[in-house]
Amino acid sequence: MQVVADVGGIPGRDCNGFCKYCYFRKVKEIKSFGCAHCLPNKIGCERCSKGVSETQGDFKSPFEVMSEVQNALMMSMGRSEISAYISGGGDISCYPHLESLTASLNQFSIPSILGYTCGKGINDSEMATRLINNGVKEVSFTIFSSDPKLRKEWVKDPNPIEALKACKIFCENVDLTGAAVIIPGVNDGDVLRETCNSLEEWGAKGMLLMRFANTFNEGLILGNEPILKGIESQPVEEFGELVKQINSEYKFRVSGTPICDPETGGPFAIAKDENEVFLQFIKPITGEATIITSKIAAPYISNIFDKLEADNVNVVAVEKEIACLITKEDLEKLDLSEIKDAVIIPGRSFVHQLDAERILSADGVDRLVGRGPDTLSVDGELSIDMTDENVIERELEQFNDLVDAINFFGMRLL
Repeated sequence: MQVVADVGGIPGRDCNGFCKYCYFRKVKEIKSFGCAHCLPNKIGCERCSKGVSETQGDFKSPFEVMSEVQNALMMSMGRSEISAYISGGGDISCYPHLESLTASLNQFSIPSILGYTCGKGINDSEMATRLINNGVKEVSFTIFSSDPKLRKEWVKDPNPIEALKACKIFCENVDLTGAAVIIPGVNDGDVLRETCNSLEEWGAKGMLLMRFANTFNEGLILGNEPILKGIESQPVEEFGELVKQINSEYKFRVSGTPICDPETGGPFAIAKDENEVFLQFIKPITGEATIITSKIAAPYISNIFDKLEADNVNVVAVEKEIACLITKEDLEKLDLSEIKDAVIIPGRSFVHQLDAERILSADGVDRLVGRGPDTLSVDGELSIDMTDENVIERELEQFNDLVDAINFFGMRLL
């Protein structure tokens, strides 16, 4: 079991400056989007305002972090193999108390997992050795490139050589998963393979490839598009092929986000023909509804419901490529003639219930709007540590939750 040790921090300020490609670059005033966590009659809460931009607060004191960990441990008494997942809004390697925090956790026999870090706070590679001695057992390291010049230019790393040396030390001693946001023409092609060569030589556990987003439809909902002028994101299908190719060339496991885990078949592994047998474990569909989802997810979800012969369910895609980043602007562009009287929107979408009902009933049809589960598959960031059986089991659970929503909201109108 993992407990979260959130050290706080704000992107750009608590990470030695923004990476050139950072999702949070150019963010100015944050508006409240609305979401499932808002009060029924009030649009806006911490999750859909400060939460989405990760600007909740400064780095926390180690005492505060340890207190939160201890509270979480009290709620999980009796659980075995507990570890602490250290994360934050900035770069956790820049957290000034990281070594003392891991040492404190180690005193309680709690090993640490370092969540995503670019290593920009490492000015001495021996910091990695000290952290390992403090019980750090896993690291997610955004390497971007093993070329220190590229790291200095694009990651804005003040000490790229020391950071890369630290990455090597982690690889040689603990489970390290590398990560790279793939910028076309910058760190793809031969540069990517050189990076993977280094990681494989050092002994990395895996590599996560992350597709670069540069437009509103690709997920930049904070009014900060484009992050990089003159650079077009890689087409989704082409990115998926890159993930498969890199996975086939290296011994360690390679996964991608937002699509493609070659080992598990995710996302939407149950949509694959060879996994069709598992669809028998999805509950009968008795309601009638429209499912609104993202441009990327829609073909997979439609395929699954076609195989289930669910003629009373249709899937409508918005232009946004990531379902949990759907906003009211996406709903306003839909053709309401395609929408049934009961509608299911993604559980984590940034749309308030009031806005959803108003927009989806703008043609005079009083539609009933419900929310589906938070996710319908497992993103490559998580599936890289899962088996294909784990992913299929998770997807079946999530699709059964979706069917429950269809049957509840859709049946009320039959």
